Amino acid sequence: MTRDQLEHAIRAACDVAEDTEVWVFGSQAILGEFPDAPEDLRTSIEVDMQPKNRPEMADLVDGALGELSQFHKSYDFYVRGLLIADEAFPQGWQHRAKPVVDEITTGGKIGWCIEAHDLAANKLAAYREKDRDFVRILLIERMIAPETLIERINLLNIDAGLRERLLQWIQNTVEEL
Repeated sequence: MTRDQLEHAIRAACDVAEDTEVWVFGSQAILGEFPDAPEDLRTSIEVDMQPKNRPEMADLVDGALGELSQFHKSYDFYVRGLLIADEAFPQGWQHRAKPVVDEITTGGKIGWCIEAHDLAANKLAAYREKDRDFVRILLIERMIAPETLIERINLLNIDAGLRERLLQWIQNTVEEL
C-alpha cells in the first residue's frame, strides 16, 4: 500500500460512513507517520478503519470497500471496516494518533493513524510472527525507540506474564540488532 492509496481509502471510508473522520489501525497505519515507510512495512493490501464519529457504520464500510468488493477489484487494495478494540492499544493512544488530511486527496476528511509506538505495542501483544517481524523492522529502521516502546507496553491492558514476555522480546531483539 502507498500513502496515496491510504488517502484514497480515508476519503472513500468517510464517504461511505457519512463521517468526516476515521481511525486507521493495523499495519498500514504506519503510513500516517511515515508516508515513505520501507516497502517491507507496506506489503498489506488492506487497511483497517473505523468511522470515528459513527462506529456503527463500520460494517457498511466493510461491505462497500472490503475484500472482493468492487472497490477492491478496481483499486487492488481494500478497506476492512472494523470496530477498534480500545483495550488492544496503550492507554491514551487516541491523543497520540497522527492525522492524515489533505483538501484534495482526502477531500478534507481526516484519517487518524495509530502512532508508531502504539502500533508496535499492539502488534507485539498479538505476538504473531508477522507482527514481531513488523516491529523488528521498525526497530532496525529506527522508526521507533526501544525505550518508548517499553513505556507503551507498560500502558497495555495485558496480564503480567504477557507483559514480561514482550519486555524480554524487546530486550533480546535490541541486543541482536
